[in-house]
Amino acid sequence: MREVSRRGILGLGMGAAASLAVAGCSSGSGSGTPKPSKTTQAKPIGDGSTSHGERRKEAPKPERLERGQKPPQFVVFSWDGAGEVGNGLFPRFRKLAEDHGATMTFFLSGIYCLPESKKSLYRPPNNPVGASDIGYLTDDHIKATLRNVREAWLEGHEIGTHFNGHFCSGSGSVENWTPAQWKSEIDQAMSFVTEWKTNTRFTDVDPLPFDYHKELIGGRTPCLKGQTNLLPTARELGWRYDASSPGGLQVWPSKKQGVWDFPLQQIPFPGHSFEVLSMDYNILANQSKNSTNAPPANYPGWRKQAAEAYIAGFKRAYETNRAPFFIGNHFEQWNGGIYMDAVEEALKHMADERHKDVRLVSFKQLTDWLDAQDPAVLADLRGFGVGQAWSANGG
Repeated sequence: MREVSRRGILGLGMGAAASLAVAGCSSGSGSGTPKPSKTTQAKPIGDGSTSHGERRKEAPKPERLERGQKPPQFVVFSWDGAGEVGNGLFPRFRKLAEDHGATMTFFLSGIYCLPESKKSLYRPPNNPVGASDIGYLTDDHIKATLRNVREAWLEGHEIGTHFNGHFCSGSGSVENWTPAQWKSEIDQAMSFVTEWKTNTRFTDVDPLPFDYHKELIGGRTPCLKGQTNLLPTARELGWRYDASSPGGLQVWPSKKQGVWDFPLQQIPFPGHSFEVLSMDYNILANQSKNSTNAPPANYPGWRKQAAEAYIAGFKRAYETNRAPFFIGNHFEQWNGGIYMDAVEEALKHMADERHKDVRLVSFKQLTDWLDAQDPAVLADLRGFGVGQAWSANGG
């Protein structure tokens, strides 16, 4: 459905360019995701595509660190697009999260709630009406996506946005959009998610159990492009974070234009002298270039390399400055699904009971924790460089 060339290659790493327990904000690893307590008191919002009143078990309020107190190791697994297209990947990773007490961020593409027959409703900036560089979903896949998004939220996960048409090249690229055009794109994504009943006429799918105007506090742009002009709009809309920066480092985050900046990060790439961005697509691009269906003989070695890259990035942070670790993924079966297997292996490693102070959280939970801290404490944490050992005396 989605061509690798449509995503574009950005921030591939130097090699590609050149060739809430204590002080936490969620339950500890392995404790199991709390089951939501559903109620029949849901009240529809608008046309009934969304609602409020269904209850889910919320994470405990974040605790403030004392100055000189070692922070937890936060890890955020996030998913771009977040559509279920019949490959079972969305429910697979919801189940994995449940089994290991993890919460995640799912960046929903708005047009995944819009039937192709209604694509004329989408007016992408600098592109023809109805155009999209990712495919529209079939009705069955829209239904499956809506059901998984619904259950994910009830299970405690965050629903962000990956915007709509995923334009990464040419004059219509998101890289060229103005703040006003980003506002139009976000407004349209909001409408597709909150008016899917009107647009689809589905009668056999329950409403999404959240007010998206309140739920949506951050996103990730297509191909990690366009953040500079997005941020003024994000700030105006009251967004609290953005996860669109390419090529970040494993250090404690700071804000850009008043919005928390959560970049994908350069991490060790086993077998190479350069580092790679912490996203499945960027690892793929360094392994098989533009191919998502490379010769299968390569798959075992590449799967192992991808898993070891995630684990190496985690280990570097966990054993040194404790910078939050960000991993980006797509529900794709590229190269035989090896990247899905790799990220599952990595998550299980991080959730191992040996890592008592690891918190597998959503971007929203991390934002809540950061906002609860003494600015002086965060300043101390930002003083530690990549791989610099944490100490109570600061960086």
